[in-house]
Amino acid sequence: MESNISVWKRFSLFTMECKRVLKVTKKPTKEEFKTIVKVSALGMAAIGLIGFLILLIKQVVFQGI
Repeated sequence: MESNISVWKRFSLFTMECKRVLKVTKKPTKEEFKTIVKVSALGMAAIGLIGFLILLIKQVVFQGI
């Protein structure tokens, strides 16, 4: 976008885009929701495990210092 567009025009374009996105979206089915929850839980568990392993490695490496 050009930088000389007024704030009001940018806000108007933003609201139009938001309305368009909301029209396209739909409520997930029960099966889709379950899948989303499972994938999110797996992702959080993986990130937690990685953080825990980094903490363990840090403690082992810097224990003698």
